[in-house]
Parts: sequence; structure tokens; C-alpha cells
Amino acid sequence: MVGRKKETTELLELYDRDNAELVAIYGRRRVGKTYLVDETFKDIITFRHAGLSPIKEDEQYNGQPLKKQLQAFYYSLIAQGMKKDHCPKDWLEAFFMLEMHLQSIDDGSRQLIFLDELPWMDTPKSGFITGFEAFWNSWACHRNVMVIISGSANSWMENKLINNHGGLYGRVTHEIKLSPFSLKECEMLLKERGISFSRYDIVQSYMIFGGIPFYMNYFIRGKSLAQNVDELFFTKGAKLSLEYDRLFSSVFSNPEMTKGIVKVLSKRSKGYTRKEIIGESGYPDGGSLSKSLTALIASDFVIKYIPFGCAKREAHYKLVDPFCIFYLKFVWNKNSMIDGFWQQNIDSQSIVSWRGYAFENVCFNHIPEIKKALGISGISSTESAWTKMNDGESGTQIDMLILRKDNVANMCEMKFYSDEFEVDKAYDKLLRNRQTILYEKLPKKSVIHNTLVTTYGIKDNEYKWSFDNVITMEELFD
Repeated sequence: MVGRKKETTELLELYDRDNAELVAIYGRRRVGKTYLVDETFKDIITFRHAGLSPIKEDEQYNGQPLKKQLQAFYYSLIAQGMKKDHCPKDWLEAFFMLEMHLQSIDDGSRQLIFLDELPWMDTPKSGFITGFEAFWNSWACHRNVMVIISGSANSWMENKLINNHGGLYGRVTHEIKLSPFSLKECEMLLKERGISFSRYDIVQSYMIFGGIPFYMNYFIRGKSLAQNVDELFFTKGAKLSLEYDRLFSSVFSNPEMTKGIVKVLSKRSKGYTRKEIIGESGYPDGGSLSKSLTALIASDFVIKYIPFGCAKREAHYKLVDPFCIFYLKFVWNKNSMIDGFWQQNIDSQSIVSWRGYAFENVCFNHIPEIKKALGISGISSTESAWTKMNDGESGTQIDMLILRKDNVANMCEMKFYSDEFEVDKAYDKLLRNRQTILYEKLPKKSVIHNTLVTTYGIKDNEYKWSFDNVITMEELFD
């Protein structure tokens, strides 16, 4: 298994303990939660069940989602050794059946129960949490068992389980939030599959697929990145052409509102304040909006940050999920799909401009690697974008500002180029102007280091000293 060494070690250590463990694994859909459990505990899972996806049409549920979820749970019990009985009428009975089944096959060894996509089982007014609470508090916590629960609806996992204030308060013994692959892990996955991409193209693939292994496993060996992008998005019946809608329907309780918010946020790289989101979207300022924003943040689609020099009330919401950004710009709402679109337009201005913004996003997802390259991994810091508008239309924008506890501010520029980046007289002047404006906002004891994060470094000329630090694409793979 590529990557996930830390998570695998944690899970195996928990399994080797003598006490009952309730482990919550959550993270963005398609990030590899199920695969992690399957690979770590191959052939030793005592009982497993996965909730039914809410994406299915209502008529398939006959208007009774609880009944279907219970029926699926019962079938899992039968398939895994329980004698045929009757379908449970509610979750209390369903979990009691699980208890009886586990007791009947108990041979004294540790039992591992894996309940996948738990949020899907919690249909409206189902009483699922009550049933699961009774299962854990009355039976499982006193047994030699390890229960792993997973879900892609991060806000549900956090609110209903991890931060539960009722009967499950403090019951989760360990939690793992699974993140997308880093650039280094993406490279490892491609090598394992025998796919040959340059690091330049691996970075571009991250701009589109965001380090989600499920998407990368669709790549076809022997085809270029551009060919793979066309296969997955811009051909008839493309595998990921419907993924965007499925993603929101399977993760969020209010998919239409969350999609509406994401559509707004996709329009501006620095993000929007809550007030601006309301103005752009037309959604009322209330609890539904708050829940949707919280859910988007919990699922790592959006980050909330306070731009440098702003008050808390000016907090911005910024879309950071590469897949959503790419989909909304190039795939969403296109009336007709052109076969081979990506290969035909690979050097178009719209794609070149997108790469610039998308590379900034890659860098924000690799701040630990940037800090390591700067030799400041152990120094506490905060990171944000910064835009200062003047009275006219012009303004100052800093791609990333790293404010460090050692009184240094790294003013970072991100440049995705196919060659070395060249600083000329005009750009040098622009950097000096930004520095002057930023110094006015910083404490007097601070010093600014101009920092360039780019693909192949900086061209050797009289202006190369405009930057104190130059970080190349290679260092983002460390």
C-alpha cells in the first residue's frame, strides 16, 4: 500500500491492545478510507457492513430509506454467518442481532467490526445513534473488540460521534482524519502502477485531481497526462463526468446549497466573506448557511481564514478542493463536450491562467514542504493570502504570506512556468512596492524575505537577487 504508513501503524497498535477500541476514520470521499482498513486488516475482519448510498433514486427506497438500510444490515449479518431470522424493525434490534451473532462466534480472539459509511445509515428519524450508542455502551466497550467506524460526511462524524455530547461523549478512543496524497505520495502511486509522468505533469495532475488516489487509479498506463484528462472528463461517457454531483449528494445533507456556495467561491481565488457569499448566492443569512459552510470546511473543500491585517468579522471562505475548482471551470454546465478538449487547448490562455491559480492552491496544500525547504519546520507560523486594494482599481496581492514567530515574514510568490522564471526590472519594482506596503502593516521588529516558489528555479540575471529564497518544484516532493 502506497503511503498511509503512519495510519497503518496506529491501527495495528490499536488492534494489538487488550482493551475495547472505538476508532473513527473520516476524510473526503474517495480518499481511501475503506482501502486503508481493507489492506491493514486483510482477512481478519470479523464483521463488516457499509451503509447504502443516498445517491440512489427515492423510488429504489420505496420512500422508506430506514427500511432499506435495516434490510441491508440484516443481509450483511446473514452473509457473514448469522442464521436466518427476520429483518430488524429498528436499529436497537439490528445492533442486538449483531451482538448475538458476535457472541455466538466468539472463540476468545479479538473481534474486529468495520462499519463503513456510517452517516448514510443515519437516515432521518431513524434512531440510528440510539441503537449504536446502546451497542457500544452496553456491550462492545466491555468486550475484546475493536470497532472501526468510517464516513465521508466529516461534519456528521465530528458532530454525531467525535464531539458527541450525549451517550457517546468521549467514547471514540482514537480518530484518524485521512488526507489526500501529497505530491510525493502521488509520485509513489504512479510508479507502483508503472505510469511514467514527469514531476511537472504530476504537479498538474494534483491541480486537477487533488491527490485523491481513487481518481488517479483511473489513469491509463502509456498515455500522457493530457490524454488521461481527456479520457476522464472530455469523452463520451467519461468516468468522472458525473462525479461532481455524486460527490455532493453522497457527502452533504443539503447538496444544492453546498454546490451553490462552492460555485460562488470558485469565482475568486482569495475567497469571499460570509456577507459577500450571501450577496452573490442569494441565500439567507441563517442556520442553513452556517451548517453548509461548516460542512464544507469539515470536508476540506473550503478553508476559513482571516487575511493578514483583517478583523475576525472579515474572515474569508476559500475554495481549496482542486477537483471542484477544475470541474467548475472546465466541465460544469458545458452544453457540448469536445472530444480531446484538453489536448487541443493545452496552451490556451484560459488553461495557462488556471495553472497559475491552481499552482497557488498546490502550494497551500504543501506548506509543511515549503517550511522544510526554508529550514523553518520547527518555527510556529501562520499562513494566508493578502490583498490590499487602493482607492483606484489597482491594488497589491501577495499569493502567500508566512508570518513567523522569529520575526520574519516570507512574502511568497508562486509561479508555474515550463522554464526558469525570469525577473525583469518591472517585476523587481513591483516586488519592492509590495514590500514597502507590507512593512507598513508589520511590527517594526519584523523583516521581510521575498520568497519564490516555482517549477524550475530562477534565471540568472541582475534581478535574481530580488528573491531571498527560491523554492523549486522538486522541494515540494520532499
